[in-house]
Amino acid sequence: MKITDIRTYILGNSWKNWLFVQVHTDEGITGLGEGTLNGFAKTVETAIHELKHLVIGMDPFDVEAISLKMIRDVYSDGGQIQGSALAAVETACWDIMGKAMGQPIYKLLGGRCHDKLRCYANGWYRGGSDDESFHNQAKEVVAKGYTALKFDPFGAAWRTVERVDFASAIRNIAAVREAVGPDVDILIEGHNRFSVHTALQFADAMAPYNPTWFEAPVPPHRVSSMVEVAKRSPVPIATGEDYYNREQFAELLKHDAVHIIQLEPQFLGLSASKQICGMVHAHNGVTAPHSAQGPVCSVVCAHLNMATPNFFLHEIFDEFNHSWAQEVLTPPFRVENGFLQPPDSPGLGIELNLEEAVKHPYHPGHWLPLFRQGWEKRELVD
Repeated sequence: MKITDIRTYILGNSWKNWLFVQVHTDEGITGLGEGTLNGFAKTVETAIHELKHLVIGMDPFDVEAISLKMIRDVYSDGGQIQGSALAAVETACWDIMGKAMGQPIYKLLGGRCHDKLRCYANGWYRGGSDDESFHNQAKEVVAKGYTALKFDPFGAAWRTVERVDFASAIRNIAAVREAVGPDVDILIEGHNRFSVHTALQFADAMAPYNPTWFEAPVPPHRVSSMVEVAKRSPVPIATGEDYYNREQFAELLKHDAVHIIQLEPQFLGLSASKQICGMVHAHNGVTAPHSAQGPVCSVVCAHLNMATPNFFLHEIFDEFNHSWAQEVLTPPFRVENGFLQPPDSPGLGIELNLEEAVKHPYHPGHWLPLFRQGWEKRELVD
């Protein structure tokens, strides 16, 4: 079997343009992948078309060689853009392999490790940034059956925070805990916002509300800063979604400080993601892959998580997106009472509904400006 063509499609979702890929073969089997990256849909699309000449004619089963072609052989560090391009193509190759073998991808990655995957809700907080809004919306989430939910209570804060805003963020956390009760996991999203001392101040202040983790409290580029926060914080630290190669995870894990690893298959591809899950396993850690790009990414994570013994939680945006987003994939990918199963059909088990996709064109305002007041409403940005 040989790869004959790679085609791309951008779908305009108001909080992030989604980029999808179809890899075609000479045997008529096609594979689906995703290359979504906030603010860079057209850039990643260009990268895919600029690099596809390297893999046309290759066997889609040779995913390790394809990764070397698109990463090592280029001899440039394109970071998350290059990683997104690689992951889109490589995921589609896994989809092709599964279809050719008549097996779902998770069977090819090691088989079923779990009866079902526990999900945490994200993207549910779209009202005001006050504690009453957080309280009311959190109640709606647990009413859907979720036993875990994540939120960013910090508004547009960056590095340091004024006292009034600090108090407001802690009130938001308290309001969510009061709304969901003591038995639901609450996960605090930091979005790489803070300096080390601000992050530690927040960690101390939120500790009485028993968060399951404090995610990405400081920027990821200086591992020493993340390690310092992790070793001093009374709340477990989770991180990893920004890294795009194995070496970055190796550097983080060697410090034995962060044990909740949020790798991003969208930047790594499934082969490297599976290997990193093994690295985390060897360090007595758990994985909670980042799954906040688009709907194909969520399915990819479901397959990876099902085949990962040390899987912890699966991130879900899909149920809190536009209603039409459920129609982008066929069959629709749905959460049931806070849990999900990856599709059991061959490959990813889903296909892109092109008829629905073309109804939602690319728009340059479709991106998430995390440090702009009111970003959590996920409205169109001109």
